[in-house]
Amino acid sequence: MESFEKKAWLNQLFDLYGDLLTEKQQSYFKLYYFEDYSLQEIAEVFEVSRNAVFDQLKKTEDYLVGYEHTLKCFEKREARAKLILEIEEKGLTELAEKMRKLDE
Repeated sequence: MESFEKKAWLNQLFDLYGDLLTEKQQSYFKLYYFEDYSLQEIAEVFEVSRNAVFDQLKKTEDYLVGYEHTLKCFEKREARAKLILEIEEKGLTELAEKMRKLDE
């Protein structure tokens, strides 16, 4: 079983980069990570082997991690969130809110 932290991280990467995946990759990912389907259940839905589902999910995870390694959108978003907190601590809440809207 995968750790909760890894699943949470992959879900966040999917939110950022999911549109770069194929429809099939998106479907498998959503069923496995969001709907908590088993590999066997996904295989039955798509009429493929359990191993084919496993391979596709592994590829999808690799793509998501690769996109983050190259583009660093998640890393940059986390850095902006820290800066926003620092700005708020200095009493500049209006500026912090404007920065927060950039990530919406």
